[in-house]
Amino acid sequence: MIRRPRAQAERGFVPPGLLVPAIVGIAFLVIPLVALVGRVDVTTFWADITSPAALSALGLSLGTGALATLVCLVLGVPLALLLARAGSRLAGILRAVVTVPLVLPPMVGGVALLFLLGRNGWLGQVLAGIGVRIPFTTTAVVIAQSFVALPFLVLALEGALRATGTGYERAAAALGAGRWRIFWRITLPLAAPGLVAGVVLCFSRAIGEFGATALLAGNAPGVTQTMPLAIYTAFNGAGVTQGTAVALSLLLLVTALVVLLLVRGWRPASAGAR
Repeated sequence: MIRRPRAQAERGFVPPGLLVPAIVGIAFLVIPLVALVGRVDVTTFWADITSPAALSALGLSLGTGALATLVCLVLGVPLALLLARAGSRLAGILRAVVTVPLVLPPMVGGVALLFLLGRNGWLGQVLAGIGVRIPFTTTAVVIAQSFVALPFLVLALEGALRATGTGYERAAAALGAGRWRIFWRITLPLAAPGLVAGVVLCFSRAIGEFGATALLAGNAPGVTQTMPLAIYTAFNGAGVTQGTAVALSLLLLVTALVVLLLVRGWRPASAGAR
């Protein structure tokens, strides 16, 4: 008799009538994915994902996604630490700036990068003067992916850093530890769940990037044609076959599910640390 009210209190007091729209919402998210899986031709699936065009797009996506994640680590960890330790006013301004790529249409981000790094862009003109060209190269793919993926790492890590606080850092400083020693031995290990979650989400977003990549890097097979671009090209009647496009779409779906499982696996550790 005691457990039932307690269990109900833990679940909250959700009106039963809300279950219907909730179930409809789940169906709205799941059924299109089931339809995608249903379109996969099992007899040609392996051939589709191992075709030269598919392997090229897959390899390019994984390689540039890994490089973009590395760039986001180098830039995002210090930025997340700055956000977590800054005053409320400065943190609010910086957080708004970091969040902008999340709310902007990717195409707008691609246009902005093109105006910065293009032949007539602010930085592009300087780079052209020394013989460096970024647009429509593999480097442009990495830059576009980094631009859209960086907020995922920064916001995930900032939340973890704020949750751990500065108590252990102050104790280590009182015992004579230097700033870098505190950073490597105290700050990062305590925020490890948030860092891992941010890295996984960052990589997933990078390999799924389409809009900014298409505008800044183009769609050249073997050079800038990533998996999303290969899928788009296939459904527009060029490049890889539609069967390959469906197979690559399923591969991206599987990647997203793995990402969610990895993030979920780290949440209990994070909760326990707090």
